[in-house]
Amino acid sequence: MPAADDHAIALLLVKLAQLAADFPEIREIDLNPVLADETGVIAVDARVSIPPVEKLLPAAPPGHLRFAIRPYPKEWERHLKLSDGTAVSGSAGPPQRRAALSPVLCRRDAAGPGLRFFAPLKEFSHPFIARLTQIDYARAMAFIALDEASGEVLGVVRLHANADYDKGEYAILVRSDLKGHGLGYMLMQLLIEYARAEGIRTLEGQVLQENTAMLNMCRELGFGIGHDPEDPEVCLAKLSV
Repeated sequence: MPAADDHAIALLLVKLAQLAADFPEIREIDLNPVLADETGVIAVDARVSIPPVEKLLPAAPPGHLRFAIRPYPKEWERHLKLSDGTAVSGSAGPPQRRAALSPVLCRRDAAGPGLRFFAPLKEFSHPFIARLTQIDYARAMAFIALDEASGEVLGVVRLHANADYDKGEYAILVRSDLKGHGLGYMLMQLLIEYARAEGIRTLEGQVLQENTAMLNMCRELGFGIGHDPEDPEVCLAKLSV
């Protein structure tokens, strides 16, 4: 017999997992039988069990309590608009955007790399970019800004929480030629909104003293600016969420 379509079987499993993530009201799903051949997959019979209406959980976060690995938070996708009218979509750091992030890092002005990474970097390796984009949503979040017309990555902001999940460190990267268009401000606002919804009480990050644009943006967003006791050239930006 011809081999079954394993891609169709995998897609069925992924869509079942997404269904369970999107609807925490579902207690049980039974597909029986499921037939697979070279033409695809079909469920001959299906049954979905949910609790009585009076026992439904009020506004429970979708799927978070039932999965060992927290699912992709599609509910945090946003549509934004820059000051020049450019339409931007903010997605919650899907891994497939990893390759597209490299041009953002490489489009740099003379001061850009040092202000971003505190040291000159000649190239950005695959492991380096992977650390920026591979997200464990139970502890971290990254919002990637995409040009809706071209799909090009314009910037990214990332949050990583501590073990107690009450404090998070942030980092932000915006393409050099887009500075002054409001993208960094909007990404930081989105990250603050996310931290507040997650119950993270404090956001903090390190900023070089010479990076006046970032320091001014942090002040506008309500961050307090202090000196890093371990490095006189670095400021600590902290916000009580």
